Amino acid sequence: MTDLVIRDVDIIDGTGAPRFRGDVLVERGRISAIAEPGTAAAAKVIEAQPGSVLAPGFIDMHAHSDLHLLTEPGHFPKVSQGITTEVIGQDGLSYAPIDDATLAVVRRQIAGWNGNPADLDFSWRSVAEYLDRLDQGITPNAAYLVPQGTLRLLVVGADQRPATPEEIRRMRELLAQGLSEGAVGMSSGLTYTPGMYADTGELAALCEVVADFGGFYAPHTRSYGAGALEAYAEMIGLARTTGCALHLTHATMNFGVNRGRAPEFLALVDAARAEGCDVTLDTYPYLPGATTLSALLPSWAMSGGPDAALARLDDPAARARITTDVDVNGSDGCHGVTVEWETIQISGVGNSALDEYVGKTVDRIATDRGVAPVEVFFDLLRRDQLATTILQHVGHEENVRAIMVHAGHMGGSDALLVGDRPHPRAWGTFPRYLGHYVRDLGVLGLEECVHHLTGRPAARLRLRERGLIRTGYAADLVLFDPATITDTATFDNPKQQARGIRHVLVNGEFALENGAATGHLAGRALRMDAARKETA
Repeated sequence: MTDLVIRDVDIIDGTGAPRFRGDVLVERGRISAIAEPGTAAAAKVIEAQPGSVLAPGFIDMHAHSDLHLLTEPGHFPKVSQGITTEVIGQDGLSYAPIDDATLAVVRRQIAGWNGNPADLDFSWRSVAEYLDRLDQGITPNAAYLVPQGTLRLLVVGADQRPATPEEIRRMRELLAQGLSEGAVGMSSGLTYTPGMYADTGELAALCEVVADFGGFYAPHTRSYGAGALEAYAEMIGLARTTGCALHLTHATMNFGVNRGRAPEFLALVDAARAEGCDVTLDTYPYLPGATTLSALLPSWAMSGGPDAALARLDDPAARARITTDVDVNGSDGCHGVTVEWETIQISGVGNSALDEYVGKTVDRIATDRGVAPVEVFFDLLRRDQLATTILQHVGHEENVRAIMVHAGHMGGSDALLVGDRPHPRAWGTFPRYLGHYVRDLGVLGLEECVHHLTGRPAARLRLRERGLIRTGYAADLVLFDPATITDTATFDNPKQQARGIRHVLVNGEFALENGAATGHLAGRALRMDAARKETA
Protein backbone atom coordinates (compact mmCIF):
# COMPACT_ATOMS: atom_id res chain seq x y z
CA MET A 1 0.00 0.00 0.00
CA THR A 2 1.09 3.55 -0.67
CA ASP A 3 2.83 5.17 2.31
CA LEU A 4 0.72 8.35 2.53
CA VAL A 5 -2.11 10.20 0.88
CA ILE A 6 -3.08 13.83 1.43
CA ARG A 7 -6.70 13.64 0.44
CA ASP A 8 -9.27 16.03 -0.99
CA VAL A 9 -7.02 19.09 -0.98
CA ASP A 10 -6.61 22.21 -3.11
CA ILE A 11 -3.35 21.69 -4.99
CA ILE A 12 -1.20 24.63 -6.09
CA ASP A 13 1.42 22.86 -8.14
CA GLY A 14 4.13 25.55 -8.28
CA THR A 15 3.81 26.40 -11.97
CA GLY A 16 1.60 29.45 -11.42
CA ALA A 17 -1.42 27.62 -12.88
CA PRO A 18 -4.80 27.77 -11.09
CA ARG A 19 -5.29 25.45 -8.16
CA PHE A 20 -7.18 22.20 -8.59
CA ARG A 21 -8.59 19.66 -6.19
CA GLY A 22 -7.20 16.16 -5.79
CA ASP A 23 -5.44 13.51 -3.73
CA VAL A 24 -1.64 13.42 -3.60
CA LEU A 25 -0.05 10.04 -2.90
CA VAL A 26 3.49 9.68 -1.53
CA GLU A 27 5.60 6.54 -1.69
CA ARG A 28 9.33 6.08 -1.02
CA GLY A 29 9.97 9.79 -0.80
CA ARG A 30 8.27 10.72 -4.04
CA ILE A 31 4.88 11.76 -5.33
CA SER A 32 3.61 8.47 -6.71
CA ALA A 33 0.29 9.71 -8.09
CA ILE A 34 -2.18 12.59 -8.21
CA ALA A 35 -5.71 11.19 -8.08
CA GLU A 36 -9.27 12.43 -8.19
CA PRO A 37 -10.31 14.02 -4.88
CA GLY A 38 -11.34 11.62 -2.13
CA THR A 39 -10.57 8.43 -4.08
CA ALA A 40 -7.12 7.32 -2.92
CA ALA A 41 -6.14 5.03 -0.04
CA ALA A 42 -2.84 4.64 1.79
CA ALA A 43 -1.28 3.37 4.99
CA LYS A 44 -1.55 6.89 6.39
CA VAL A 45 -4.31 9.30 5.38
CA ILE A 46 -4.23 13.05 5.89
CA GLU A 47 -7.68 14.52 5.40
CA ALA A 48 -7.17 18.11 4.32
CA GLN A 49 -9.15 20.64 6.31
CA PRO A 50 -11.57 22.81 4.30
CA GLY A 51 -9.71 25.59 2.52
CA SER A 52 -6.27 24.05 3.01
CA VAL A 53 -3.71 24.24 0.20
CA LEU A 54 -1.00 21.74 -0.64
CA ALA A 55 2.03 23.33 -2.31
CA PRO A 56 5.58 22.30 -3.11
CA GLY A 57 7.98 22.94 -0.25
CA PHE A 58 9.34 26.46 -0.25
CA ILE A 59 12.87 27.17 -1.50
CA ASP A 60 14.88 29.78 0.38
CA MET A 61 17.23 31.28 -2.19
CA HIS A 62 19.35 33.13 0.37
CA ALA A 63 20.10 31.41 3.68
CA HIS A 64 22.84 31.81 6.27
CA SER A 65 22.40 28.35 7.78
CA ASP A 66 25.86 27.04 6.95
CA LEU A 67 26.60 26.04 10.56
CA HIS A 68 23.08 25.99 12.02
CA LEU A 69 22.26 23.01 9.82
CA LEU A 70 25.05 21.15 11.62
CA THR A 71 24.58 22.42 15.17
CA GLU A 72 20.74 22.41 15.10
CA PRO A 73 19.86 19.95 12.33
CA GLY A 74 16.15 20.07 13.17
CA HIS A 75 16.30 23.65 11.85
CA PHE A 76 12.91 24.55 13.29
CA PRO A 77 12.88 28.29 12.42
CA LYS A 78 13.02 27.43 8.73
CA VAL A 79 11.10 24.15 8.57
CA SER A 80 8.23 25.65 10.59
CA GLN A 81 7.67 28.22 7.83
CA GLY A 82 7.49 25.57 5.12
CA ILE A 83 11.05 25.71 3.81
CA THR A 84 12.28 22.38 2.44
CA THR A 85 15.37 23.57 0.53
CA GLU A 86 17.89 26.32 1.30
CA VAL A 87 20.74 27.85 -0.70
CA ILE A 88 23.75 28.49 1.54
CA GLY A 89 27.32 29.71 1.04
CA GLN A 90 26.00 33.24 0.55
CA ASP A 91 27.53 36.72 0.41
CA GLY A 92 30.97 35.50 -0.54
CA LEU A 93 31.98 34.06 2.84
CA SER A 94 31.54 30.49 4.04
CA TYR A 95 33.49 27.45 5.13
CA ALA A 96 34.45 25.52 1.98
CA PRO A 97 36.83 25.28 0.28
CA ILE A 98 39.07 26.17 3.21
CA ASP A 99 42.43 25.58 4.85
CA ASP A 100 43.37 25.87 8.52
CA ALA A 101 44.53 29.49 8.42
CA THR A 102 41.61 30.70 6.32
CA LEU A 103 39.12 28.83 8.49
CA ALA A 104 40.36 30.64 11.58
CA VAL A 105 39.78 34.00 9.89
CA VAL A 106 36.39 33.14 8.42
CA ARG A 107 35.08 31.75 11.71
CA ARG A 108 35.86 35.05 13.41
CA GLN A 109 34.80 37.32 10.57
CA ILE A 110 31.30 35.89 10.16
CA ALA A 111 30.62 34.85 13.75
CA GLY A 112 27.87 37.45 13.65
CA TRP A 113 26.20 35.56 10.79
CA ASN A 114 26.61 31.98 11.95
CA GLY A 115 28.06 31.99 15.45
CA ASN A 116 31.43 30.38 16.13
CA PRO A 117 30.65 27.13 17.96
CA ALA A 118 33.70 25.89 19.80
CA ASP A 119 32.48 22.29 19.92
CA LEU A 120 31.72 21.85 16.22
CA ASP A 121 34.01 19.56 14.26
CA PHE A 122 35.31 21.67 11.35
CA SER A 123 37.38 18.83 9.88
CA TRP A 124 36.07 19.21 6.31
CA ARG A 125 38.18 21.24 3.88
CA SER A 126 36.66 20.78 0.41
CA VAL A 127 33.17 21.48 -0.90
CA ALA A 128 32.69 17.74 -1.35
CA GLU A 129 33.57 17.07 2.28
CA TYR A 130 31.25 19.83 3.51
CA LEU A 131 28.35 18.46 1.47
CA ASP A 132 29.11 14.98 2.79
CA ARG A 133 28.90 16.39 6.32
CA LEU A 134 25.46 17.81 5.57
CA ASP A 135 24.40 14.38 4.36
CA GLN A 136 25.04 12.96 7.82
CA GLY A 137 21.72 14.45 8.93
CA ILE A 138 19.78 17.65 8.20
CA THR A 139 16.07 18.37 8.03
CA PRO A 140 15.72 20.53 4.91
CA ASN A 141 17.69 20.01 1.72
CA ALA A 142 20.59 22.36 1.05
CA ALA A 143 22.42 23.60 -2.06
CA TYR A 144 25.78 25.34 -1.80
CA LEU A 145 27.44 28.30 -3.53
CA VAL A 146 31.24 28.59 -3.66
CA PRO A 147 32.04 31.82 -1.75
CA GLN A 148 34.22 34.17 -3.79
CA GLY A 149 35.52 36.06 -0.74
CA THR A 150 36.71 32.83 0.82
CA LEU A 151 38.47 31.91 -2.45
CA ARG A 152 40.23 35.27 -2.37
CA LEU A 153 41.20 34.84 1.27
CA LEU A 154 42.65 31.41 0.45
CA VAL A 155 44.69 32.60 -2.52
CA VAL A 156 45.34 36.35 -2.16
CA GLY A 157 44.92 36.82 1.57
CA ALA A 158 43.10 39.56 3.45
CA ASP A 159 45.00 42.54 2.02
CA GLN A 160 43.43 45.19 -0.18
CA ARG A 161 45.26 44.73 -3.47
CA PRO A 162 44.65 43.42 -7.00
CA ALA A 163 45.03 39.71 -7.59
CA THR A 164 47.90 38.69 -9.84
CA PRO A 165 47.26 36.64 -13.00
CA GLU A 166 48.62 33.56 -11.25
CA GLU A 167 46.31 34.14 -8.27
CA ILE A 168 43.32 34.50 -10.57
CA ARG A 169 44.30 31.26 -12.26
CA ARG A 170 44.44 29.53 -8.86
CA MET A 171 41.04 30.93 -7.80
CA ARG A 172 39.52 29.71 -11.07
CA GLU A 173 40.99 26.29 -10.37
CA LEU A 174 39.56 26.12 -6.84
CA LEU A 175 36.20 27.38 -8.09
CA ALA A 176 36.10 24.71 -10.80
CA GLN A 177 36.89 22.06 -8.21
CA GLY A 178 34.04 23.25 -5.95
CA LEU A 179 31.61 23.28 -8.85
CA SER A 180 32.69 19.83 -9.97
CA GLU A 181 32.04 18.62 -6.41
CA GLY A 182 28.43 19.76 -6.50
CA ALA A 183 28.20 23.49 -5.80
CA VAL A 184 25.44 25.19 -7.81
CA GLY A 185 27.27 28.45 -8.44
CA MET A 186 29.27 31.21 -6.79
CA SER A 187 28.39 34.00 -4.38
CA SER A 188 30.06 37.33 -3.64
CA GLY A 189 29.77 39.86 -0.84
CA LEU A 190 31.03 43.04 -2.47
CA THR A 191 30.62 45.21 0.60
CA TYR A 192 32.46 42.60 2.70
CA THR A 193 36.21 42.08 2.81
CA PRO A 194 38.13 40.57 1.17
CA GLY A 195 35.67 39.83 -1.66
CA MET A 196 35.03 43.52 -2.23
CA TYR A 197 38.68 44.02 -3.15
CA ALA A 198 38.09 42.16 -6.43
CA ASP A 199 37.70 44.36 -9.50
CA THR A 200 35.28 43.65 -12.34
CA GLY A 201 37.92 41.84 -14.39
CA GLU A 202 38.69 39.44 -11.57
CA LEU A 203 35.01 38.70 -11.08
CA ALA A 204 34.57 38.15 -14.83
CA ALA A 205 37.36 35.57 -14.84
CA LEU A 206 35.52 33.64 -12.14
CA CYS A 207 32.10 34.02 -13.75
CA GLU A 208 33.45 32.42 -16.91
CA VAL A 209 34.12 29.27 -14.89
CA VAL A 210 30.64 29.34 -13.36
CA ALA A 211 29.13 29.66 -16.84
CA ASP A 212 31.13 26.68 -18.08
CA PHE A 213 29.58 24.51 -15.36
CA GLY A 214 26.02 25.74 -15.91
CA GLY A 215 25.84 27.39 -12.50
CA PHE A 216 24.82 30.92 -11.53
CA TYR A 217 26.46 33.91 -9.89
CA ALA A 218 24.73 35.33 -6.79
CA PRO A 219 26.34 38.64 -5.84
CA HIS A 220 25.67 40.89 -2.91
CA THR A 221 26.50 43.98 -4.97
CA ARG A 222 28.86 46.82 -4.13
CA SER A 223 26.06 49.07 -2.90
CA TYR A 224 22.38 49.12 -2.04
CA GLY A 225 22.65 52.81 -1.18
CA ALA A 226 24.62 55.49 -3.00
CA GLY A 227 25.55 54.10 -6.41
CA ALA A 228 23.12 51.17 -6.16
CA LEU A 229 22.10 51.38 -9.82
CA GLU A 230 25.74 51.48 -10.92
CA ALA A 231 26.44 48.45 -8.73
CA TYR A 232 23.59 46.50 -10.31
CA ALA A 233 24.75 47.61 -13.76
CA GLU A 234 28.22 46.20 -13.04
CA MET A 235 26.74 42.79 -12.22
CA ILE A 236 24.47 42.80 -15.26
CA GLY A 237 27.49 43.71 -17.35
CA LEU A 238 29.21 40.56 -16.07
CA ALA A 239 26.24 38.49 -17.24
CA ARG A 240 26.45 40.09 -20.69
CA THR A 241 30.19 39.65 -21.15
CA THR A 242 30.64 36.18 -19.64
CA GLY A 243 27.33 34.50 -20.44
CA CYS A 244 27.01 33.57 -16.78
CA ALA A 245 23.52 33.28 -15.30
CA LEU A 246 23.01 36.04 -12.74
CA HIS A 247 20.89 35.92 -9.59
CA LEU A 248 20.73 39.27 -7.77
CA THR A 249 20.35 38.27 -4.17
CA HIS A 250 18.42 40.36 -1.60
CA ALA A 251 17.77 42.78 -4.45
CA THR A 252 16.87 45.96 -2.59
CA MET A 253 17.06 49.71 -3.11
CA ASN A 254 17.75 51.09 0.36
CA PHE A 255 18.55 54.31 2.22
CA GLY A 256 17.02 57.71 1.60
CA VAL A 257 18.77 58.18 -1.74
CA ASN A 258 16.79 55.28 -3.24
CA ARG A 259 13.26 55.92 -2.03
CA GLY A 260 10.86 55.07 -4.88
CA ARG A 261 13.64 54.10 -7.30
CA ALA A 262 12.85 50.38 -7.69
CA PRO A 263 11.41 50.96 -11.21
CA GLU A 264 14.81 52.25 -12.37
CA PHE A 265 16.49 49.11 -11.06
CA LEU A 266 13.89 46.83 -12.64
CA ALA A 267 14.32 48.63 -15.97
CA LEU A 268 17.99 47.57 -15.93
CA VAL A 269 16.96 43.98 -15.25
CA ASP A 270 14.26 43.97 -17.93
CA ALA A 271 16.62 45.41 -20.56
CA ALA A 272 19.15 42.66 -19.86
CA ARG A 273 16.49 39.93 -19.94
CA ALA A 274 15.18 41.30 -23.25
CA GLU A 275 18.69 40.91 -24.68
CA GLY A 276 18.73 37.24 -23.63
CA CYS A 277 20.68 37.56 -20.36
CA ASP A 278 19.61 35.07 -17.71
CA VAL A 279 18.88 37.39 -14.77
CA THR A 280 16.75 36.61 -11.73
CA LEU A 281 16.54 38.03 -8.20
CA ASP A 282 15.28 37.40 -4.69
CA THR A 283 14.03 39.55 -1.82
CA TYR A 284 12.75 39.28 1.73
CA PRO A 285 9.40 40.96 2.56
CA TYR A 286 10.62 43.37 5.25
CA LEU A 287 12.06 46.89 5.33
CA PRO A 288 15.07 46.53 7.66
CA GLY A 289 18.15 44.57 6.70
CA ALA A 290 20.52 42.67 8.98
CA THR A 291 24.28 42.36 9.03
CA THR A 292 27.23 42.74 11.38
CA LEU A 293 28.23 45.99 13.05
CA SER A 294 31.74 45.58 11.64
CA ALA A 295 30.31 45.60 8.11
CA LEU A 296 29.85 49.37 8.48
CA LEU A 297 33.62 49.89 8.67
CA PRO A 298 35.30 51.24 5.54
CA SER A 299 37.01 48.52 3.54
CA TRP A 300 40.51 49.86 4.21
CA ALA A 301 39.91 49.41 7.94
CA MET A 302 39.29 45.66 7.48
CA SER A 303 42.32 45.09 5.25
CA GLY A 304 44.49 42.37 6.76
CA GLY A 305 41.65 40.63 8.56
CA PRO A 306 40.02 40.81 12.01
CA ASP A 307 43.20 41.27 14.06
CA ALA A 308 44.39 44.11 11.84
CA ALA A 309 40.97 45.76 12.08
CA LEU A 310 40.92 45.52 15.87
CA ALA A 311 44.41 47.01 16.02
CA ARG A 312 43.20 50.01 14.00
CA LEU A 313 40.42 50.56 16.53
CA ASP A 314 43.16 51.14 19.13
CA ASP A 315 45.04 53.59 16.88
CA PRO A 316 43.89 57.24 17.37
CA ALA A 317 44.81 58.24 13.82
CA ALA A 318 42.94 55.28 12.31
CA ARG A 319 39.92 55.95 14.54
CA ALA A 320 39.83 59.56 13.34
CA ARG A 321 39.95 58.43 9.72
CA ILE A 322 37.19 55.86 10.31
CA THR A 323 35.09 58.54 12.02
CA THR A 324 35.40 60.77 8.97
CA ASP A 325 34.34 57.95 6.68
CA VAL A 326 31.30 56.79 8.64
CA ASP A 327 30.10 60.24 9.75
CA VAL A 328 31.12 62.57 6.92
CA ASN A 329 32.27 60.95 3.67
CA GLY A 330 30.14 57.80 3.61
CA SER A 331 31.72 54.40 4.24
CA ASP A 332 31.85 51.87 1.41
CA GLY A 333 30.96 49.32 4.08
CA CYS A 334 27.73 51.29 4.58
CA HIS A 335 26.94 51.40 0.87
CA GLY A 336 28.55 54.78 0.28
CA VAL A 337 26.29 56.70 2.66
CA THR A 338 26.99 58.16 6.08
CA VAL A 339 25.83 55.98 8.94
CA GLU A 340 22.52 57.09 10.44
CA TRP A 341 23.05 55.79 13.95
CA GLU A 342 19.36 55.96 14.86
CA THR A 343 18.74 53.25 12.22
CA ILE A 344 21.37 50.85 13.62
CA GLN A 345 19.79 48.52 16.20
CA ILE A 346 21.85 45.93 18.07
CA SER A 347 20.31 42.47 17.51
CA GLY A 348 22.92 40.14 18.99
CA VAL A 349 26.26 40.04 20.76
CA GLY A 350 28.90 37.40 21.27
CA ASN A 351 30.04 38.80 24.62
CA SER A 352 27.32 38.29 27.23
CA ALA A 353 28.57 41.31 29.15
CA LEU A 354 27.02 43.41 26.37
CA ASP A 355 23.55 41.85 26.58
CA GLU A 356 22.05 45.08 27.95
CA TYR A 357 22.52 46.72 24.55
CA VAL A 358 20.52 44.19 22.53
CA GLY A 359 17.41 45.84 21.14
CA LYS A 360 18.77 49.38 21.48
CA THR A 361 19.97 51.65 18.69
CA VAL A 362 23.52 52.94 18.67
CA ASP A 363 22.09 56.46 18.88
CA ARG A 364 20.09 55.55 22.02
CA ILE A 365 23.11 53.92 23.68
CA ALA A 366 25.18 57.03 22.90
CA THR A 367 22.52 59.30 24.40
CA ASP A 368 22.35 57.18 27.55
CA ARG A 369 26.13 57.31 27.89
CA GLY A 370 26.50 60.95 26.90
CA VAL A 371 29.01 60.23 24.14
CA ALA A 372 29.09 60.43 20.33
CA PRO A 373 27.53 57.44 18.52
CA VAL A 374 30.80 56.62 16.81
CA GLU A 375 32.39 56.07 20.23
CA VAL A 376 29.72 53.45 20.99
CA PHE A 377 30.50 51.92 17.60
CA PHE A 378 34.19 51.60 18.44
CA ASP A 379 33.51 50.33 21.96
CA LEU A 380 31.12 47.56 20.87
CA LEU A 381 33.39 46.42 18.05
CA ARG A 382 36.34 46.12 20.40
CA ARG A 383 34.56 44.53 23.36
CA ASP A 384 32.65 42.08 21.17
CA GLN A 385 35.63 41.28 18.94
CA LEU A 386 33.60 42.22 15.81
CA ALA A 387 30.85 39.65 16.58
CA THR A 388 27.96 42.14 17.08
CA THR A 389 24.95 41.79 14.76
CA ILE A 390 22.59 44.61 13.83
CA LEU A 391 19.31 45.47 12.21
CA GLN A 392 19.58 48.32 9.73
CA HIS A 393 16.27 50.19 9.32
CA VAL A 394 16.83 51.59 5.84
CA GLY A 395 14.20 50.04 3.50
CA HIS A 396 11.18 51.45 1.66
CA GLU A 397 7.79 49.75 1.30
CA GLU A 398 7.17 50.97 -2.23
CA ASN A 399 10.44 49.43 -3.38
CA VAL A 400 9.75 46.13 -1.63
CA ARG A 401 6.34 45.80 -3.30
CA ALA A 402 7.56 46.81 -6.75
CA ILE A 403 10.39 44.28 -6.77
CA MET A 404 8.39 41.33 -5.43
CA VAL A 405 5.99 41.35 -8.38
CA HIS A 406 8.77 41.14 -10.98
CA ALA A 407 8.79 38.20 -13.39
CA GLY A 408 12.24 37.08 -12.19
CA HIS A 409 11.50 37.38 -8.48
CA MET A 410 11.94 34.63 -5.87
CA GLY A 411 11.92 34.48 -2.08
CA GLY A 412 15.07 34.60 0.03
CA SER A 413 15.04 35.08 3.79
CA ASP A 414 18.66 36.27 4.23
CA ALA A 415 18.09 35.03 7.78
CA LEU A 416 20.72 35.22 10.48
CA LEU A 417 19.79 32.65 13.11
CA VAL A 418 22.15 33.81 15.85
CA GLY A 419 21.69 36.50 18.49
CA ASP A 420 19.04 37.15 21.11
CA ARG A 421 16.86 39.29 18.84
CA PRO A 422 17.51 38.26 15.24
CA HIS A 423 15.62 39.73 12.33
CA PRO A 424 12.10 38.20 12.30
CA ARG A 425 12.65 37.09 8.72
CA ALA A 426 14.46 34.09 10.25
CA TRP A 427 11.06 32.76 11.38
CA GLY A 428 8.55 34.56 9.18
CA THR A 429 9.67 35.29 5.60
CA PHE A 430 7.55 32.81 3.66
CA PRO A 431 4.37 33.10 5.79
CA ARG A 432 4.68 36.88 5.49
CA TYR A 433 4.65 36.64 1.71
CA LEU A 434 1.57 34.41 1.74
CA GLY A 435 -0.29 36.12 4.55
CA HIS A 436 0.53 39.82 4.54
CA TYR A 437 1.33 40.43 0.89
CA VAL A 438 -1.02 37.90 -0.75
CA ARG A 439 -4.07 37.62 1.50
CA ASP A 440 -4.04 40.99 3.29
CA LEU A 441 -2.70 43.37 0.63
CA GLY A 442 -3.30 41.49 -2.63
CA VAL A 443 0.10 42.45 -4.02
CA LEU A 444 0.43 38.95 -5.51
CA GLY A 445 -2.10 36.23 -6.24
CA LEU A 446 -1.70 33.02 -4.24
CA GLU A 447 -0.80 30.77 -7.18
CA GLU A 448 1.62 33.39 -8.48
CA CYS A 449 3.31 33.79 -5.12
CA VAL A 450 3.67 30.04 -4.65
CA HIS A 451 5.37 29.94 -8.05
CA HIS A 452 7.81 32.64 -6.85
CA LEU A 453 8.65 30.47 -3.82
CA THR A 454 8.80 27.02 -5.48
CA GLY A 455 8.80 26.35 -9.21
CA ARG A 456 10.73 29.43 -10.22
CA PRO A 457 13.64 28.94 -7.78
CA ALA A 458 13.68 25.24 -8.63
CA ALA A 459 14.29 26.23 -12.26
CA ARG A 460 17.03 28.67 -11.21
CA LEU A 461 18.75 25.86 -9.30
CA ARG A 462 18.19 23.41 -12.17
CA LEU A 463 16.60 21.03 -9.66
CA ARG A 464 15.73 17.67 -11.12
CA GLU A 465 12.20 16.61 -10.17
CA ARG A 466 11.74 19.11 -7.34
CA GLY A 467 9.81 22.32 -6.86
CA LEU A 468 6.52 21.21 -8.41
CA ILE A 469 3.71 18.84 -7.47
CA ARG A 470 4.02 16.27 -10.23
CA THR A 471 4.06 12.50 -10.35
CA GLY A 472 7.61 11.25 -9.86
CA TYR A 473 8.83 14.43 -8.18
CA ALA A 474 10.40 14.47 -4.71
CA ALA A 475 7.74 14.78 -2.01
CA ASP A 476 8.86 18.13 -0.62
CA LEU A 477 5.44 19.46 0.38
CA VAL A 478 3.77 22.02 2.64
CA LEU A 479 0.11 21.94 3.73
CA PHE A 480 -1.12 25.34 4.91
CA ASP A 481 -4.27 27.37 5.39
CA PRO A 482 -4.20 30.52 3.22
CA ALA A 483 -6.89 32.09 5.41
CA THR A 484 -4.80 31.91 8.57
CA ILE A 485 -1.15 31.72 7.55
CA THR A 486 0.58 34.54 9.41
CA ASP A 487 4.07 35.51 10.41
CA THR A 488 3.95 36.05 14.17
CA ALA A 489 7.64 36.92 14.58
CA THR A 490 8.19 40.60 15.40
CA PHE A 491 11.23 42.78 15.90
CA ASP A 492 10.58 42.81 19.64
CA ASN A 493 9.83 39.06 19.82
CA PRO A 494 11.34 37.46 16.72
CA LYS A 495 11.61 33.78 17.69
CA GLN A 496 7.95 32.94 17.11
CA GLN A 497 6.52 30.10 15.04
CA ALA A 498 4.25 31.15 12.19
CA ARG A 499 0.57 30.21 12.24
CA GLY A 500 -1.34 28.33 9.59
CA ILE A 501 1.22 25.71 8.50
CA ARG A 502 0.03 22.24 9.45
CA HIS A 503 2.41 19.78 7.78
CA VAL A 504 5.80 19.96 6.06
CA LEU A 505 7.32 16.96 4.28
CA VAL A 506 10.93 16.66 3.11
CA ASN A 507 11.69 13.79 0.77
CA GLY A 508 8.41 12.17 1.81
CA GLU A 509 9.01 12.31 5.57
CA PHE A 510 7.25 14.62 8.01
CA ALA A 511 9.53 17.40 9.21
CA LEU A 512 6.54 19.18 10.73
CA GLU A 513 3.39 17.25 11.68
CA ASN A 514 0.36 19.05 13.05
CA GLY A 515 2.58 22.07 13.62
CA ALA A 516 5.19 20.22 15.69
CA ALA A 517 8.72 19.20 14.80
CA THR A 518 9.19 15.48 14.26
CA GLY A 519 12.97 15.23 14.47
CA HIS A 520 13.16 13.37 11.15
CA LEU A 521 16.40 14.32 9.37
CA ALA A 522 15.30 13.51 5.83
CA GLY A 523 17.08 16.36 4.03
CA ARG A 524 20.32 16.11 2.12
CA ALA A 525 22.80 18.11 0.13
CA LEU A 526 21.67 18.79 -3.43
CA ARG A 527 24.59 18.60 -5.85
CA MET A 528 24.96 20.03 -9.32
CA ASP A 529 25.87 17.42 -11.90
CA ALA A 530 28.24 19.39 -14.11
CA ALA A 531 27.92 16.99 -17.03
CA ARG A 532 24.12 17.02 -17.05
CA LYS A 533 23.89 20.63 -15.80
CA GLU A 534 21.18 19.77 -13.33
CA THR A 535 20.95 19.49 -9.55
CA ALA A 536 19.80 16.42 -7.68
